[in-house]
Amino acid sequence: MKYRVNEDCIGCGMCEATCPEVFSMTDEGVAVAIDEKVAEEYEQAAAEAKEGCPVGAIEEVDD
Repeated sequence: MKYRVNEDCIGCGMCEATCPEVFSMTDEGVAVAIDEKVAEEYEQAAAEAKEGCPVGAIEEVDD
């Protein structure tokens, strides 16, 4: 499973707080996801970050 953060991101930082192994904040103040498949041990936290995004900016992408 891979994720991407779309242009709807408001930079709240919730995803990074929930799963910093997958999500981080850029210098522009928006989130990005790692550009690789999420390691099995982080899949649940990454899914929680996606579900908790207040603007639905996190999308699952095919790997």
